[in-house]
Amino acid sequence: MADLQDTALDLRVMRATPSDRLPLQHMLELYQHDLSEYWDMELDEHGLYGYKLDAYWLNANYHPFVFRVNGRYAGFALVNDIVCRPDNQYWMAQYFVLRRYRGRGLAQHAALQVFDTLPGRWEVAQVPRNLPAQAFWPKVIAGYTGNNFEVARWQDGPWEGPMQCFDNRGRASYPLAID
Repeated sequence: MADLQDTALDLRVMRATPSDRLPLQHMLELYQHDLSEYWDMELDEHGLYGYKLDAYWLNANYHPFVFRVNGRYAGFALVNDIVCRPDNQYWMAQYFVLRRYRGRGLAQHAALQVFDTLPGRWEVAQVPRNLPAQAFWPKVIAGYTGNNFEVARWQDGPWEGPMQCFDNRGRASYPLAID
């Protein structure tokens, strides 16, 4: 995987803490706005999409991450164990990078760090109409796994759409933050 295209970017990927909850909730609104092009979502009576984030601090199998660039919030990943296949462990539930940081290598590097933090069997799926995500994830996962992943199109159950499955146990890990 190439280095960050802008060396002035100091990327930090960290497990989110309760103090990150409000910024994470705000970024989720931006994320859902981006996805409203692909998903049928409506704003609630308060003008919000809403996202049930509390589980990420209540369930030991849920893992919230925040990304910071030069000390400022730049994105997030939400990982949980609500998988399609019973032999898998991790589901990339939500993944978002602010538009200003896209196309600069940050999203790829952050994904690698999230994967390395949680060794096991992964599922990463994309909304069927989200073509940018369908281009991004297979490329990132192919580079990360040396093309050792399965491509599936899930048709029933908790997910419908394209999905990549891989096992990253035994891989050398990256440090949690890029220096």
